[in-house]
Amino acid sequence: MFQIGEKIIYGSNGVCVIEGFKNIEVPHTMEEKVYYIIKPMFQECRISAPVDTKMFMRPIISVEEAQALIDGLADLDAQPYFNNALRQLQDYYEKRIATHDCNELASMLVALYRKREQMLSQKRKFGAIDERYM
Repeated sequence: MFQIGEKIIYGSNGVCVIEGFKNIEVPHTMEEKVYYIIKPMFQECRISAPVDTKMFMRPIISVEEAQALIDGLADLDAQPYFNNALRQLQDYYEKRIATHDCNELASMLVALYRKREQMLSQKRKFGAIDERYM
């Protein structure tokens, strides 16, 4: 369970802060559930999410972990992914994003950068789906 003031990644909302907790009665039952009060850092709203939600939540990475990730970008062996079937290309990127793993996401971005450079050097167009995920 996260604590008040803790910064987390919540679903696709990005970095959020746990502002508190509240008990909410579940409709049509006499039960109460504990909910987080979550404030996205870059939005003016509040989110109530059950503590036991299936929505993805994780603590943010530390400064040291972020620096190690940045320092290792040049050494990543990230190979560009090519597929002419646009739906399969999109599914490939979505599956990698769904891991929520920082190393996996960094690898995907490096591969996309290398793919763009390769396409530009061959005077070919960088695809719209690739661009969207970059």
